[in-house]
Amino acid sequence: MAVPKRKTAKARRDKRRTHYTASPVAVVACPNCKEPKLPHAVCPKCGMYKGKQYIATEEA
Repeated sequence: MAVPKRKTAKARRDKRRTHYTASPVAVVACPNCKEPKLPHAVCPKCGMYKGKQYIATEEA
């Protein structure tokens, strides 16, 4: 069984993990109500997606 001969130092481990950063969440404005929403998703505020009503809301 392969076993490391020496403990990996924290500096070496962290250098390897430098590219593991989290990317910011993409947010776009809803074309109908101008509220922020996730791209390619139904707007939680007005319930519209690509010009069609998918969720019945009190505001729509």
